[in-house]
Amino acid sequence: MTCIQGFVAAVPTENRAAFIDHAARAMRDFRDHGLVAGVECWGDDLPDGEVTSFPLAVKAKADETVIFSWYVWPSRAAHDAGMKAAMADPRLGPEQNPMPFDGKRVIFGAFEPLVEHGAPQKGGYVDGFVIPVPRANREAFRKQAADFAPIFAEHGVNWLMECWEQDVPDGSLTDFRRAVQAKPDEAIVFSWVQWPDKATRDAGNAKMMQDKRFEGMVMPFDGKRMILGGFVPVVEV
Repeated sequence: MTCIQGFVAAVPTENRAAFIDHAARAMRDFRDHGLVAGVECWGDDLPDGEVTSFPLAVKAKADETVIFSWYVWPSRAAHDAGMKAAMADPRLGPEQNPMPFDGKRVIFGAFEPLVEHGAPQKGGYVDGFVIPVPRANREAFRKQAADFAPIFAEHGVNWLMECWEQDVPDGSLTDFRRAVQAKPDEAIVFSWVQWPDKATRDAGNAKMMQDKRFEGMVMPFDGKRMILGGFVPVVEV
């Protein structure tokens, strides 16, 4: 089964070009270690949440922008082997490709695809999500996501991916679990929907707010701790 590696980080806004160069070089080198595909997205529309948000998740400063990214590996075993090899690759080290952001505030983890609907396109606009879901509600979450995915497509979504936690390590300053104040019995869901462009996204979200098929929907998780935001893809492999 495909393994999705998800990332969220805070990058000094003035380092946008340096980040794009860093990410493009890193993805190229990761492909030598088995990476199939990857997308790096630059924050565009990141609302404040009731309890948490993307900026809070990575302790972003006023002059920083949040990025949302994913790598695709053929399997969990390929991910583990590829990451081990990458750690020893000097091209991916700080001397040859220094990070133009604070690596201590990067949050990352490995996830398994749970629901996929549609297909990716180049470019477009991405809504990213991080959600804490009770582990006991995995099937309820999967079923709800699968049932509503075709409705999202009706309103303009090209591609929907819902990914369930496999390995979400603790970080020194923050991590996925702290980002959404996850409880011990909750798993992290890393997900995104891709739209053709921002205008379609804004119109589609407005229409979904009026779609009666969503009325009375009970989410199998605490929506107040879900973080979400809009992003622009800037590197794609």
